[in-house]
Amino acid sequence: EVLNALDAEHFAQIFKALDEVAKDQAVKVVILTGVGRAFCVGADLGELRKYYERGEKINHGDILRERYNKLVLKIRTLEKPVIAAINGVAAGAGIGIALMCDLRVASDQAKFILAFGRVGLVPDSGLTYLLPRLIGHGRVFQWYVDNNELSAAEAQRLGLVDIVYSHEDFEKRVEELAYKIANGPLKAFALLKRAINRFYLGELVEALEYEAFLQEVAGYTEDHYEGVMAFIQKRQPKFKGN
Repeated sequence: EVLNALDAEHFAQIFKALDEVAKDQAVKVVILTGVGRAFCVGADLGELRKYYERGEKINHGDILRERYNKLVLKIRTLEKPVIAAINGVAAGAGIGIALMCDLRVASDQAKFILAFGRVGLVPDSGLTYLLPRLIGHGRVFQWYVDNNELSAAEAQRLGLVDIVYSHEDFEKRVEELAYKIANGPLKAFALLKRAINRFYLGELVEALEYEAFLQEVAGYTEDHYEGVMAFIQKRQPKFKGN
């Protein structure tokens, strides 16, 4: 029902699973996917709803530092291939999580929605670092403003997705891909990932911290509160620019 939106419990489960597969030599490849009709739509606003309804301020910077930033760095530093199997809707931080994986494979029915502008927040989970490099800063700004939905084909054309499979046999094709990778030179794959990380991991860490700083600022604005309340009340937001 919440389209794999993430709350504290989900993060604890994901962290535990990633720590376990990192140590388990029997695990050759990791697949991140969603249950049902969505991959992941980012934060579960339901977890924070009571605070908004009481008019309380939330430090979104600390939430990023404690949850999202840790998750994307775990994915990047896990020395095993990680496949994002994007089975449906990917929105908000869900897109950032997918982009941190080594391969992004999407169902032809997958949709991509940036979503942050709806609630007056800044793209996070490394999106301000990766998106301009993948699609250009102009397209990032336009996507943020328009909040339009990208199809899997368009996402592949822009470089957000590497492979698109038919939804009918999506799971089967992803398993075949994972099996192929698992039977490859795994040590070399780990070394390749280490080399790629050396090129940009330091910049990514810096970008994640800056996103957290900006998100703390954005989270205290009246526009953010209005955006969230409009979402909860299922109406159009009335932003005032402050």
